[in-house]
Amino acid sequence: MTVYVDDMKARFGRMIMCHMLADTDEDLHGMAERIGVARKWHQAPPRHDSHYDIALSKRILAINAGAQQITWRQAGAMCKRRRVTGQLGDPRDAEQWLRDFLEQRRREKEPA
Repeated sequence: MTVYVDDMKARFGRMIMCHMLADTDEDLHGMAERIGVARKWHQAPPRHDSHYDIALSKRILAINAGAQQITWRQAGAMCKRRRVTGQLGDPRDAEQWLRDFLEQRRREKEPA
């Protein structure tokens, strides 16, 4: 199982934040605990895909603890894939999977 941190840089007050997600909530919470992120910051369904927004200082700790770096575009595509298939999948093909999925949906909506 893998934990991922994206390269998003969103302001939250004086902090710069990114996302941390994982194949399983167990892995996600385990990494959060290892790097000192409180469970109360977990964002979970139904409103969100299961993830944490973490400060860049925590991102460095996560990477040092084994998290895989991905782009924010990969993170978004992976979260969409998890909503559709139940799995994050491989970040290397996430953006292509999303393009293919959207194209398939577009074709399904075309009149016959």
